[in-house]
Amino acid sequence: MPRKFTYADAGVDRELRVESKKALGILEKTYRFSHYGEVIQLPYGNIFPLGRKRYLDLVIEGIGTKVLVAQLAEKYDTIGIDGVAVAVNDVIRSGAKPLAVVDNIHAHVSDPVLVKQWMKGIVEGATEAECIVPSGEIGDVPELIKGLVEGKGFDMVFASVGEVSKENIISGRNIKPDDVIIGLRSSGIHSNGVSLVRKILFKQWGGKYDTHDVPEGLDREIIYEVLEPTKIYVKPVLRVAKEVRVKAAVHITGDGYLKFDRLTQFSQGIGFEFNNFKLQPIFELIQKTASELGGTITDEEMFKTFNVGWGFALIVDKADRDKAVDVLEKTGTQAEEIGHVTDTEGIRILYKDKRIVLK
Repeated sequence: MPRKFTYADAGVDRELRVESKKALGILEKTYRFSHYGEVIQLPYGNIFPLGRKRYLDLVIEGIGTKVLVAQLAEKYDTIGIDGVAVAVNDVIRSGAKPLAVVDNIHAHVSDPVLVKQWMKGIVEGATEAECIVPSGEIGDVPELIKGLVEGKGFDMVFASVGEVSKENIISGRNIKPDDVIIGLRSSGIHSNGVSLVRKILFKQWGGKYDTHDVPEGLDREIIYEVLEPTKIYVKPVLRVAKEVRVKAAVHITGDGYLKFDRLTQFSQGIGFEFNNFKLQPIFELIQKTASELGGTITDEEMFKTFNVGWGFALIVDKADRDKAVDVLEKTGTQAEEIGHVTDTEGIRILYKDKRIVLK
C-alpha cells in the first residue's frame, strides 16, 4: 500500500494544534479590561468596542514556510504581498474594513537590498487593501534565523486592525439550511500547506523537481507557481457586504474546508456540502507528484489542507445569490456558487463522483 503523505508528516499536526488551542480560553480573563464595553466573540476571532457602536478587529498572522520558497527562488519582492494578504483577509471576515497593517520581520541580517524588496511587496499589498503601513519592526536574530541562503534567512509576521460598525458585523449567526456558499477564486496555493508542497515538489526538501523545472500542465517554472502571491479579497468582500446581507465570511486557509465547522458554534443544527471545484493545475500536480514518489495524498487530505481553488467564501441567503455573484464579478473577482448549507451536521465534499466526509 502506498504511503499516505499528510500535513502531519510535513510537521503540522492538526490534532495537536486543536488541543493546544484550548489553552487560549484563559485569555478571556483579560476581557474585563475592555474600556468601552463587551468583547464580541465571532467564529474566527473576537472584536472589541471603540466608543459607541464601533468595533475594532485586530488580527496577527504569519506567512509560514513560504518564506523558504522565496529564498529558494531568491525572489523577495512579492512575499510581502502574502504577509499583508493573510492579515487583511482575516480582518474582513467580521465585516471590518482594514485601516492599517504592520510587519514584524525576523532576519538573519537586515540586508538593505532585501529590506527594499520586502517593502516593495508590502506596499503593493497595502495599496490593494487600501490601508496604511504606519510602522513595523525588523529584528536581526542570526542565532534564530539561518535560512537557505547564507545571510538571507527571514520570517514574517503581520498584524492588521480594521473597523466595523455594529450593524455591519458579519456574525456567523442565523445561517440556515439552503443558504448558499459562494466561493471567490484563489490565485493558487496561497500561503497554506506550503510545508507539504515543498516536500512533494522540490528536490531541495526531498521532492521531485528542480527549482526551475516546468512540469507538464504548468505554463511557468514551478518555483514561481508556488510563489504566486495570496489574493487579497478586501475590495470585493466589503463591496458585496454593502449590497447584500452576508451571514458568514470564511478565509479558506489552514485546515481548508474544516474551517466551516467553526460556524456551527454560532448557528446550530447545520452542516455544509460542497460540489463545485475547478482546481488550478498546481493542486493536481501536487497529488500526481506524490503518486510518482511512491505515495499518495488523498482527496480528503487535499480538502483538509488546501483552498483547492477557492480562497474565500461567503454565505448568503439563497435569494441573494445572483446579486452577490453579480456584485463580485463587477469587481473583477471570479465567483461562483460552490455549495450550500444543509440540515445535516458535518462537512461533505462531492468530488470526482465521490462523497468525502471531512467531519
